[in-house]
Amino acid sequence: MADDMKKDIIFRLRTIKGHIDGIEKMVEEGKTCDEILLQIAAIKSSIEKVGYSILENHAKECLVDIEKQGVNVEKVNKVIQSVLKFVK
Repeated sequence: MADDMKKDIIFRLRTIKGHIDGIEKMVEEGKTCDEILLQIAAIKSSIEKVGYSILENHAKECLVDIEKQGVNVEKVNKVIQSVLKFVK
């Protein structure tokens, strides 16, 4: 994974961590369920974006390797399994 991508993902994860801390505080303060659920939905979306970004990078790296070395069925199957696990 490229350094700039790592930095972006770490930044996003830290932002998500901050949002989770915010939700904890909201619960402690007795905020409404609607407010809390809205924040949870935002975090879910953010997590999915991070996951898709990582998955895209993984697939590209694997496919570039396959292009250089020829088709490696095991590697292709591994990428497919990663995709399937993520989208479940």
